[in-house]
Formats: sequence, C-alpha cells, structure tokens
Amino acid sequence: MSAHTTLTIATRRRAFTRLAPLLRARAGWIVLLVIAGLANAGAGLVGPWAIGRLVDELPAGAGEDLVWVCAIAVAVAGVVMSVGTWIGAWALAHIAMPVVAELRTQVVDSAMSLDSQRIEATGTGDLVSRVADDSRKISEAAAQVLPLVVESLLVVIVSAAGLAAIDWRLGIVGLVALPMYWLTLRWYLPRSEPIYKEERAAFGRRAGRLLGGLTGAQTLRAYRAEGGEMTRIDSASGEARDLSIHVFRFLTRAFGRNNRAEAVVLSLLLVAGFALVLLGETTAGAVTTAALVFHRLFNPIGALVGLFDQIQSAGASLTRMVGVIDEAETSPRRSTHTVSGAPSLVLENLWFSYDEDPDSDNHVLTGVSVRIAPGEVVAVVGTTGAGKSTLARIAAGLSAPSHGRAALVGDPGTGADLTGLDEAVLRDHISMVAQEVHTFSGTLRENIALPVPGASDAAIRSALETVGDDWVKTLPNGLDTDIGDGGTRLSAVQEQTIALARLVLADPDFAILDEATAEAGSAGAHVLEASAQAALDGRGALVVAHRLSQAEKADRILVMEHGRVIEEGPHAELVAAEGAYARLWEAWSG
Repeated sequence: MSAHTTLTIATRRRAFTRLAPLLRARAGWIVLLVIAGLANAGAGLVGPWAIGRLVDELPAGAGEDLVWVCAIAVAVAGVVMSVGTWIGAWALAHIAMPVVAELRTQVVDSAMSLDSQRIEATGTGDLVSRVADDSRKISEAAAQVLPLVVESLLVVIVSAAGLAAIDWRLGIVGLVALPMYWLTLRWYLPRSEPIYKEERAAFGRRAGRLLGGLTGAQTLRAYRAEGGEMTRIDSASGEARDLSIHVFRFLTRAFGRNNRAEAVVLSLLLVAGFALVLLGETTAGAVTTAALVFHRLFNPIGALVGLFDQIQSAGASLTRMVGVIDEAETSPRRSTHTVSGAPSLVLENLWFSYDEDPDSDNHVLTGVSVRIAPGEVVAVVGTTGAGKSTLARIAAGLSAPSHGRAALVGDPGTGADLTGLDEAVLRDHISMVAQEVHTFSGTLRENIALPVPGASDAAIRSALETVGDDWVKTLPNGLDTDIGDGGTRLSAVQEQTIALARLVLADPDFAILDEATAEAGSAGAHVLEASAQAALDGRGALVVAHRLSQAEKADRILVMEHGRVIEEGPHAELVAAEGAYARLWEAWSG
C-alpha cells in the first residue's frame, strides 16, 4: 500500500454544502451580524466626512460650532462602532463556535465508524491529523480569522459605496483598483489552493511519523533504531517546514501586488481630485474625504488578502474534515443480518499480501485453511514472520484476504463473510484481544464496560471475577478508580486482565487472542494464562500462542512457517510425530 495513500478529500463545493444546513439553522444570528457590521462600517465614514467638511468650511469663516458638531459626530460614531463591534463578535460567536463544534462531532463520529482496514491502509497519522490538527485550524479560523474577514468585507462594501456617493467621478477613479485587485486574486487563487492542500497533507505525514515514533519508542530503543527513525521524522518535519516557508514567500508576493494597486489608485485619485478642484467641479473637502475613504480601504483589503492564506488553509482543512464524513457515508454498507444457530468460524484457502497488487507474489499467507467449531480452541504457533498475526486479523474481520474466504457459517444455508458483516454484528460474534491493550482515561468500571456501555455493576464484577479480580481490591476506589492517562498506574498483567474482562462481558461466540499474554513477563505468565483460559471457557477461539504452555491446553494446534500451515493436530499427537512442533516443544520445555 502506498505510503501516501490518504482518506478522501472533499471538494470545496461539497465542503460548503455540508456547512449550509448548519448555517441555515443560525440565520437569525447571521442577520444580526450583518446589521451590526453595516452599522459599524457606516459609522467609520463619519471621520473622513467630518475632516472634509472642516477643510471646506473653516477657511470660509465657519466658527467653533462646526468643530463641536464634527467632534460630537465622531464621538457618536465611535460609540456606534464600539457597540457594533461587540454585537458583531457576540453574534459571530453564536454562529461559528456551535457550527465548528457540530462539525467536529460529525467528523469524530464518522472517524469512529470508518472501516478498520481503511484506517490500516491510510495510516493513523492522516486521520489523527484531520481530527486534531485540521479541527484546531478551523477552530482558530472561526475565532480569529472569521471576525476580521467579515468586518473587512463589510467595510470595503460600505466604503466603496461612500466613495461613489462623495463624487461619482472620483468613484470611477476608485474603480481602477478593482481590475488590479482582480489580477492579484487571479494570480493568487489558482496557485494557493494546491499549495495549502499540500501543506496540510505534509502536516499529516509529519503527525504520522511523530505518532509512530512516540508509540514505538520502546521498540526503537530495544533495537537501537532511534537514529533511523529520527532521520525519517526529521525528513517529514523538514518537508512541512519547507512548504510553510514557500507559502510565506508566496504570500509576500501577493502583498506586493496589493500595495502596488493601492499606490497607483491613490495617486490617480489625488491627481483627478486636483484637476476637478482646479476646474471648479468639486471641492477640496470632497477630495480630502474621498482620499481618506479610499485610504481607509487599505487595511481591510490588505487584511482580506493577508488572511487569504489562513482562509485557504482553513478551507483545505475543511475539505479534509468533510472528506472523513463523506468517506464514512459512502463506504459500502455492510449487512446487518445475523448468523443463525451456533456458527463455526471458517477460514478457507486464505492468501494475503500487503502489496497493492492483489496478485503479488509477496504473500504473507499462502493457502491457509482452518475451521473452528463452536467452543473449540485452536492455537497457532510458529516463528516470527510466519503469518500468525495476519491470520488472527483476518479471523477477527480486521483485514480482508487477497484471495479466499473468511466467514461465519451457522445453520445449513446460513452464513456471512466477515468483511460483509456490519461492524456491530461482527463484534457480537467475534472479539479480539491483542498484545497491546489500551486503557482509556476514566474509571475502571468505564474501561471494562467499553463493549457494553450499559452493563450493570453485577455484570462487570462477574466478568472481573471470571478472569481474576484480587488486584481490584488493592485499588484506592475499586471500580471507581481513575486509570489511563493521569490515573492510577496499572501493571501489564492488570491491563491485560481488563482486556480479558471486556471479552467476557462482550460474550462473543469466538475470541481471537493475538499473543494476549506476551506482555505479562515470566512472573505473571501463569496468572494471565489462567485468566485467558477462563475467559475462553465455552467459546471458540483462535489463539496466537506466545508460550507453548498455551498451545498445550488447546484442542488443536496449527504450526505455521512462511505463511503456510505445515502441521496440524492436538499437542500429544504433534509431539509424538517428532516434526517441527516437537522440536519447538523440546526447546521450550528444555
């Protein structure tokens, strides 16, 4: 699978279509925002008007009354602008923050429903970047950029109208700015979107590298591979840095074009104004007012262009977030029907390759077949790289085989491929406990009840009692003890016991254990193996055995090598056969 495969990125049209109903629900606040913004922008014209009037009337003999009138008008305008700014910020907060929060909720909900195979293919970094980085980018844009954009846009509209009202000829001169600004945007827009999308994608790759390095820190230290991983992290970070510098350079070129338009048009406005005054067509005060009004446009227009990089970046983040929602909605709907009777887990002629080409010769599994009857425990043993964990993932429905079939087969005539079953239905039948267990921030009760959120205390305690609950009594608050990040620190055995208790509480037909006791160490191995055996009581299981003592207790053992099953049978029979398993057992028991 390509390292740069990512989740869907929505088009801009699709992204704003997704936003439209959220905005329509807040139409009243939008109207209030526009009214406040127009009042604010209109009050901003009072200052230039007052100065222009003073320029015209003071030389003609006007007294201090005019000065007082202009001063009071400016003071009132200041009050109006203050109130308008406050009301606008208040209205915008009621528009932007709920919309961003609802969008973030939709993205997280969609991310949780995405098919696990799709997440495996794209890597967790891309999804984490969208849920965390892109969500933060949009939140920042809503809180900091959007208010400035709305205010600047309304100031530009009202000021342009005011300039035309002062003198239509000066207004026509001011229109010269439009094609110059348009040329700047025409140069800027087609180049900016690809740059910002690539920048956000680079941030996603950097997040993936950092996440992989942090979560795999122990493995890197164990193999002294920190240097190589740091080189890869540095490469991803350098790519993101270089793209950010490129974006900044690109933005300064846009600013330069903008400043050139302002200088040209202001010069033309002053020259035209001088000519009109000379011909007696207008007054010096009108030209002064027009020049000040046009100068007043510099900051908002500059802000609009200056903020366009953040707008574009936020827009790119929005398309990535909406892409997660779209992918969840357009993913093939899985069947919600159940398998009747006591099903068997059938893995038939499985071939699997991690290459994009399904016909690749680089297979991890090669023609593996096994049928697990209800209540039967099958252990899988073999050397590292034999394909054991891949077989476990396919049996759990987390990966689809390149060829072959993984299915639940119930009463005659009923059955369903694992990849075709709805996730919730699949988990009713099959649960997986892996070597690495995650404990979430929360109470022990909440962590165990993860597969059955409404489980009673009695059911939770019963599940714990099945796998061993003596350690729970040592916790400060029992089931109410906070664990996970910032909570009470648990041992590897205790965390794995929580995972086994979740399995008991979920009560599936089959359990897939992928080296679920490997983290226990020698001291806790026997305790955890007893817990695992208790959790498997009465249900079928495929157990990737880290210790052959687990395989010894299984009903049947598969011995794998290079993606193939080379031996199969009960423990005693395989030992007597003096083959590959017998050699493994001799080395283990010795």
